[in-house]
Amino acid sequence: MSIWHNTPTLTEINALNEGTLGEHMSIIFTEIGNDFLKASMPVDNRTKQPFGLLHGGAAVALAETIGSVATWCAIKRDIFIGIGTEINANHIKAVHGGLVTGICKPIQVTGLNHIWDIRIYNEQNELCCVSRFTCMVVAKKKFM
Repeated sequence: MSIWHNTPTLTEINALNEGTLGEHMSIIFTEIGNDFLKASMPVDNRTKQPFGLLHGGAAVALAETIGSVATWCAIKRDIFIGIGTEINANHIKAVHGGLVTGICKPIQVTGLNHIWDIRIYNEQNELCCVSRFTCMVVAKKKFM
């Protein structure tokens, strides 16, 4: 059973990145399952820190992007939007290049606060970062 409200397509999800930080960082959503979203991002000059490693802030941006879109998928999109209220991350393994892939799964996705677990892996499928993201569901008319 799917947790998504009127499950969007990958084309619809990826269109959300147009003109955003997600587009600038080349974040691409690659899979939507019944209870998870998956997206990838290159580790390149846009996402590395000065010492040639994946920037922790870039990993957090990937995590927040996936978590925000997951909330968007889970709510009535014509009435509500999701606003990030808290994120944390533990950086576990350095990444020098290639792609990283984040997998977002729900911890709590009912009511007005959605909490997501996002795990980021390198191309060898090694865990590089663990993030928890909280997104508040609010009426769209408040912000539009």
